Amino acid sequence: MAEMCRGAFKKERGGGAGFLSERPAGPSAPAVERQDQEVAGSRPAFGGNGDQGGQGPPPGRGAEIRGGSQVLGGAASQGLCPPPDVSEIQRFLDAFSSQTDGIVRAAQGLLSGEEAPKRRKLLADLIHNLSQNIEAESREDDEKWFQGVESRFKTKSGYMRYSCESRIRSYMKEVGAYASSLPPSVHAKFRQIAKAMLEKLKSERYNGFYFDRRAEKKACLCTPEGWFSCQGPFDTKDCPCRHSINPYGNKESRILFSTWNLDHVIEKKRTILPTLAEALADRRDVDWEYFYRLLFTVSNLKLVHIACHKKTNHNLSCDKRKIFRKSKPFCRVQKRPSPAAKTPQI
Repeated sequence: MAEMCRGAFKKERGGGAGFLSERPAGPSAPAVERQDQEVAGSRPAFGGNGDQGGQGPPPGRGAEIRGGSQVLGGAASQGLCPPPDVSEIQRFLDAFSSQTDGIVRAAQGLLSGEEAPKRRKLLADLIHNLSQNIEAESREDDEKWFQGVESRFKTKSGYMRYSCESRIRSYMKEVGAYASSLPPSVHAKFRQIAKAMLEKLKSERYNGFYFDRRAEKKACLCTPEGWFSCQGPFDTKDCPCRHSINPYGNKESRILFSTWNLDHVIEKKRTILPTLAEALADRRDVDWEYFYRLLFTVSNLKLVHIACHKKTNHNLSCDKRKIFRKSKPFCRVQKRPSPAAKTPQI
């Protein structure tokens, strides 16, 4: 497998090109280096000697390749190189997953002498993704993961829970600080609600279970293995780029995950807190738990990759139907007429 990895990244010297070389050696080699040249589903072709116009795909494969709405037939004459089928990719992935250590060592050896920036990036990403110790949980089982982490944390899940708690705590601090900007007429009421929110957060342990892979599946934002998926910008249902990360895997992923955001869909400073302050000026009973959910729970928080975090004005407002508690209708109790006095019989 190590030889396979070396061959994959081998430069085209003396006719020996691997599947990640700048010029594929044959029609069965995946065109990784040519992905940036693909337009509208078509791709340039290379022959068996690395030049255009060489050997085409095997018989019967030409009709399977389409570029846009035009069928790219006659592959032999046009020099088209067919993409690998699903089974080939599957075998490739199976080989990688079964011999990870050997591939990492080979890739590290190649990286030390590689000068081409694009291949260095491919090798670095390969090493990063294969050098993960996802299953390990304790400090003893993965000491590298805990480098730079305080000694009081003994497990990955414990640290990740603390990481989430820290984010929620920072939101609570912003709520408390907002009270200082309010007029005296609502300041006391706002402080009272902030105190109620803080007590609820303490009882929920600051919702740290969102990042804890050991928590209940319906509560945490990751898989039991620790994989997180970007939920996309505030104005989309999901992530168009399919970003994902496992901060439990290695130190680098843990650090990169800190750049992901728990983004408020309805904005905290622009909308939620001003709406709460405005509602407190009303004589009606404010439903502070509605604002609690907007500020601190996934009913209004989305986990997003930094590239999906839009810092523009969201232009969203709170639900007016949920700002105040519904008052119970007033019912007047009517007195029952007293029974007529019985006339004594003579």
